[in-house]
Amino acid sequence: MANITELANFIWSVADLLRGDYKQSDYGKVVLPFTVLRRLDCVIEPTKKKVLDYLPKIKGMNIKNADPILNKIAGLNFHNKSKFDFEKLVADPDNIASNLRNYINGFSEDARSIMEYFDFDKEIGKLDDANLLYMIVKRFSEVDLHPNKISNIEMGYAFEELIRKFSEISNETAGEHFTPREVIRLMVNILFLNDRDILTKKGVTKTLYDPACGTGGMLSVSEEHLRELNPDARLEVFGQEINPESYAICKSDMVIKGQNTANIKYGNTFTHDGLEFSKFDYMLSNPPFGVDWKKYAKHVKDEHGNRGHAGRFGAGLPRISDGSLLFLQHMISKMKPTGSRIAIVFNGSPLFTGSAGSGETEIRRWIIENDWLEAVIALPDQLFYNTGINTYIWIISNKKSIYRKGKVQLINATSDKFYSKMKKSLGSKRHEVDKVSEITSLYGDFKNGKFCKLFDNDDLGYWQVTVERPLMKDGKPVTDKNGNPKPDSSLRDTEIIPLTQDINEYIEKEVKPHVPDAWVDESKTKKGYEINFTKYFYEYKPLRSLAEIKKDILALEEETKDMIEEVVE
Repeated sequence: MANITELANFIWSVADLLRGDYKQSDYGKVVLPFTVLRRLDCVIEPTKKKVLDYLPKIKGMNIKNADPILNKIAGLNFHNKSKFDFEKLVADPDNIASNLRNYINGFSEDARSIMEYFDFDKEIGKLDDANLLYMIVKRFSEVDLHPNKISNIEMGYAFEELIRKFSEISNETAGEHFTPREVIRLMVNILFLNDRDILTKKGVTKTLYDPACGTGGMLSVSEEHLRELNPDARLEVFGQEINPESYAICKSDMVIKGQNTANIKYGNTFTHDGLEFSKFDYMLSNPPFGVDWKKYAKHVKDEHGNRGHAGRFGAGLPRISDGSLLFLQHMISKMKPTGSRIAIVFNGSPLFTGSAGSGETEIRRWIIENDWLEAVIALPDQLFYNTGINTYIWIISNKKSIYRKGKVQLINATSDKFYSKMKKSLGSKRHEVDKVSEITSLYGDFKNGKFCKLFDNDDLGYWQVTVERPLMKDGKPVTDKNGNPKPDSSLRDTEIIPLTQDINEYIEKEVKPHVPDAWVDESKTKKGYEINFTKYFYEYKPLRSLAEIKKDILALEEETKDMIEEVVE
């Protein structure tokens, strides 16, 4: 972590050169693309000369698309045909802008398109006009960003640290919370846990998708984890990202690692599903939470109304202020009929928001009654870089093991038993989960205990019942034309009755003894589901005795006695 922070600080120090000519909120427009460009420059450096030496032969071959051949010479999924690199750019300060453009245009199409998402050409002109371009290029030429020095995982961390800093400056958090790697490792551990026998077979190929992939952190950690399990296995990763800078960084990571960059789509997942007809073995995501979906409301509502369950949002629509559950419905629509597993990070809202019949509850009902919810894991607070709120991992699967059928597992990993305090905080991140394997074991053991509780699906459901009482006039109930008592709306009440209890028995036992004339309006009865962690994991802590409190107050009085006398004198 120290190296990553040092690297981020070094790159961040380049921003000092921009002071005065750039607004702080625009530093990222320069620093991020230059970091990606230098990373690509370091990766191609060992084979760059071989590519340049081969160019004359290509010209004589009359080949329309020479990229595959040159990629093979480079030993990478990309190459560069320009005579320039960072070292040569620094050697010619008088022509820095034109040479830099020549260098960028020399990249093969995939790599070149990365820079286009940064809209970098505009910044080159601006930097050159301000006599800053040469200084920036020179500073970046001094840092070695080759994967042998900075691994892909470390580079991902550095990018996210930089983006976090830029977001802080511009107050553009927008609900985006980069996922700490230990949280991703926990999600991946659980996703792969029951499939280890399959994943360790020779030549196995699986697919993994993140619909809000950001800079690709989740995709990278998953890939690395599967490689550790089985070097012969192949994990083909897919993703979509709406932010152009994050998309470009993710794509550069894919290019460098030799992944198929066509699998990473740019754009809004809700309005333009870049992988519309694709299904995946595994999915994981940390979508923005607590962010409204007003801008996409028409598209989402149209799909919900016109296509129902044939579309992605058939189960229901959450309130407009939080689109988290739309992401989950989108992912569920991409489960394979043969079985898929999903791990997704949410804040606490999707667990309980909404009364019976509301969009959120209908979505929870749809998931639980289809028996797809395997587990929910409550994580410690202060884990994320730009928020200290409590978060939860939902595990969804349409291929539950037999012993999990009809069950939901709740794991409470909020205890300090599962995390440690960081020596130095990163933004709002002050805690680090250091017991990933213990939490994974709790999930795998599937046993009731202090930190793990098992429930039948019905245990999470309830009836929302409307209880009426008669409208009275002159001491007598008012009746309708059929002789039935009319309800008094001012006396109307609502009862929440566990799904596992009989409604009539409950009313007789809990309501009638207090209001004998009450009745249930069955036409208004609704079914709902919620997951109340506080209730299930509540531990009674006895209040302190009056003697203890008195003793503490007297001790405080004694401590402050001298101070008060000094003030008075």
